[in-house]
Amino acid sequence: MITGLLCLLITISLYCLCKKGYRRRPRIYLSPLLVTPVVLVIGLLVTHIPYETYNNGGQWLNHLLQPATIAFAIPLFKYYQVLKKHVVVILISVLSGSLMAMFSSALLAQSMHLDTALVNSLVPRSVTTPIAMSVSQVIGGVPNMTAVFVIITGLLGTMIGPLIVKWFHIDNEVARGVLLGTGAHGTGTSKAFEFSSLTGTISSISMIIAALFTLGAAPFIISWLF
Repeated sequence: MITGLLCLLITISLYCLCKKGYRRRPRIYLSPLLVTPVVLVIGLLVTHIPYETYNNGGQWLNHLLQPATIAFAIPLFKYYQVLKKHVVVILISVLSGSLMAMFSSALLAQSMHLDTALVNSLVPRSVTTPIAMSVSQVIGGVPNMTAVFVIITGLLGTMIGPLIVKWFHIDNEVARGVLLGTGAHGTGTSKAFEFSSLTGTISSISMIIAALFTLGAAPFIISWLF
């Protein structure tokens, strides 16, 4: 128990340190979402600490994911009128993007002849972690693997998203927000707030809509494909 709590404190301290470094030098390879897990994995391997022991303390961070998502309600309230004005465009864009993400993940995994459990774990990769893990469990995936795929998706989306914005000269804040929120969930939303508060708000609502839609649609898509 003491070792688990120590691991929890080390995880939080490491993340805060990485975040401070990322603020000074915002490069994707310095992202705390990338550096923190890599350093932790290396540390566990070197010290021979079992994952179960680490998770005795680390599980508390998982419990905080869902209430943390509620914090997005603050910017949603602030920009309610803007959201109301663009609600149809946001809904159509997010639902289309979510469908594309689920179908492309399943079909790509099938084409690579991956195990069914891995295919099911990949399908909800484009939504926020707590919902993605819940969807994965419902459709027969491996929640822990889904969490890994979610992180990879978020990091890639954070790298590619800003490049797409730059190359295609996407100046509209609604378009930027939908792009990052639908494609890279929470990580993309964090990046979206670097553009502007409105872009981040649109991204957060896009992430939430995508998560709710995936939660309802994923079981039907899996049953239809298989």
